[in-house]
Amino acid sequence: MLKEALIGTLCGAVALTIGILIGHFGIQKNSAPSWVNDVAKDVDEALIKQFLSEVETFQLQENLRELTKVPHMATSPGDEETVKYVLKRWQDPETGLDEAWRQEYKVYLSFPDPKNPNKVTVGDSSDAVLFTVREREVNYTADQNDPQVVQPFAAYSPAGEAKGKLVFANQGKPSDFQYLNNTIDLRGTIAITRYGGEGRGQKAINAAAYGVVGLLVYTDPLDMNDGLMSDINETYPHSWYLPPTGVERGAYSRDFGDLLTPYLAAKENTYRIPTEDITGIPPIPTQPIGFEDASTLICALAGDRAPNDWQGGFKCVYNLGGPGFKAASPFNDSEVKLDIHNNGAIVNSANVMGVIRGSVEPDRYVIYGNHRDSWVHGAIDPSSGTAVMLEITRVLGRMVKQGKWRPRRSIIFGSWGAEEFGLIGSAEYTEEYFTKLSERTVGYINVDISVFANATLRASAMPSMQSVIFRAAKQVDAPGLASTSVYDNWIRYTNRTSPTHGLIPRVGYLNGAGSDYAAFVHYLGITSIDMSYTYDRSKTKARIYPAYHTAYDTFDYASRFIDPGFVAHQAVGRTAGNILIRLADSLLLPFNCKDYAESLEAYLDTAVTLYQKDLEAKDISMEPLIQAVANFRKAAEQLDKVIQSSDLANETPLKVRKINDQLMLMDRAFLNPLAFPHEYGFRHVIWASSSSGKPTFPGIADAFAQANSSHLDSDWGKVHYHVSVVAQAIEGAADMLNEVI
Repeated sequence: MLKEALIGTLCGAVALTIGILIGHFGIQKNSAPSWVNDVAKDVDEALIKQFLSEVETFQLQENLRELTKVPHMATSPGDEETVKYVLKRWQDPETGLDEAWRQEYKVYLSFPDPKNPNKVTVGDSSDAVLFTVREREVNYTADQNDPQVVQPFAAYSPAGEAKGKLVFANQGKPSDFQYLNNTIDLRGTIAITRYGGEGRGQKAINAAAYGVVGLLVYTDPLDMNDGLMSDINETYPHSWYLPPTGVERGAYSRDFGDLLTPYLAAKENTYRIPTEDITGIPPIPTQPIGFEDASTLICALAGDRAPNDWQGGFKCVYNLGGPGFKAASPFNDSEVKLDIHNNGAIVNSANVMGVIRGSVEPDRYVIYGNHRDSWVHGAIDPSSGTAVMLEITRVLGRMVKQGKWRPRRSIIFGSWGAEEFGLIGSAEYTEEYFTKLSERTVGYINVDISVFANATLRASAMPSMQSVIFRAAKQVDAPGLASTSVYDNWIRYTNRTSPTHGLIPRVGYLNGAGSDYAAFVHYLGITSIDMSYTYDRSKTKARIYPAYHTAYDTFDYASRFIDPGFVAHQAVGRTAGNILIRLADSLLLPFNCKDYAESLEAYLDTAVTLYQKDLEAKDISMEPLIQAVANFRKAAEQLDKVIQSSDLANETPLKVRKINDQLMLMDRAFLNPLAFPHEYGFRHVIWASSSSGKPTFPGIADAFAQANSSHLDSDWGKVHYHVSVVAQAIEGAADMLNEVI
């Protein structure tokens, strides 16, 4: 009996021991659900290295070749071909995205009449035509012979006939017309202006205010070609310079988005304002011309010699016009006549959208965008950017399809339509999804023209993105330079001394509305970047790459003169993709608010230097603004201390999410929908466009310039208003960075 009891006890002990061992070794020590590990994952540096190695120059070259086969102006047959091509790429079963679709809007665009081309002529008193401006550019390659090449025109110029004596109005700025008006009666004249210094459409608005009845616009060879003019051996097809008959097309409109549906997405049944209520477009017939024809007209002008800073690249003295031509000219006593046959139409325009869904935070979006439409073939603008975007999606899409990677946050790709007519596709998208994008978007990356040339990187961004841009640029090799990073090459070309970081590359600000970042920055307050490779500005005075918006912006032009070997395209793709992955995958968003504080302090220093003495004389205190900037600095440093002292990988996901939301929403605090009532879509009080040219808070700068000119008490009141607006916005942003109340 005792023996049986001992045996039973022993067996029980053995069974218990075995059970403990099985429990110890058979059950994982970490019994937490799998999502616990997922939420703590951070960016994978090995994956970034793999991404960098897979961005291929050959793929970029072939992307560009395909995208530039035909002209693809917005809503044209060629545009539809590119819609289908991008959609096909993003729906590829091996390298495509999770989902891709086309998104349609009905937008108001402006086109010339192909059966009744616009004409510019010089005629005498008997209406005999003495001279006719070219209607199309000279053909150097088969590209210019394509029947879909649109005649040069000024989009949104009204149709009509204008006739009068010619005057030269430099860049068409208000000050230029004021100068002319001091000695010439401008009523009933035709003005010719050069590109630059003022927005396209605004030149015509400025002209009409002085009674000018028609406007010509041209590209001066001094501004674009470093003075070179001969297509025998100096310009394209022999170099990158603009040929004499090249004409820059463009939208002559001031506001971005569809002009008939302000602040509403342009859908089928959306309310539309009457076309006669559109503002910010030319009130008079307007037409761009080539510098070959412009020289014929300008060199024949009578009148006083134009000021020295109005003189250009033609081999003659630029006169103001009598108005009209010299007595010794073949055009003596003749007038210039514009016959413009543009027409407006509501047409379907498509964005192509694609998404890679996030694995941890699918409701947080990183958006990458580039417009797809061009004026003609658009090899550089915008297809260099589209080629890069398609290569990034090919590499990332393949990783997703092979199960090697899925981003923490969702990535949305946008191939915007009708950008050239006023940033329409991206603006309509932000208007349609205003609330969702405002609440969920982490950042926006814009790569429009990815390569202006192949010398150095250029980037403009919200200051909080500076650190992630620098980190990415340090990991990418500069094209053609052994053992030199994009960062190290960049700092040689353009740099500044930071009080915090010392000598660093100069990152510009996203003022104005030059590309599709506009609606994201100014309307939604989303942290954004716009980037490209560009040229060495010490070697050329070109205001942009010379074939811009002409029939010569072709694959041949891009591959021979802009980026032979497509190595700059590759550098941009690697850098932009690196930033994209970091925004999508980093546990903590890679935004540095202390860098934002530094920019606000620089703006404040300028404002105090320029305005404080005069404002004190008007009993307007800048102390609230000074204190607000100091509070922002304090809040930024405190948040940084919280971040540095936290082991975020082992913190509750809610703490990480809270800090990320503070970083994401900080820029939204700078939005004020009432600050700029006469500036469509501009709500960001730090980065709105400014006419003052001063590197400081735009509302204060413009209001001060107006008050200092008018001396009206009401205008000084507006200065006080803008000081209050900016101060309270900065206080609001500081509060966003502080601990939750």
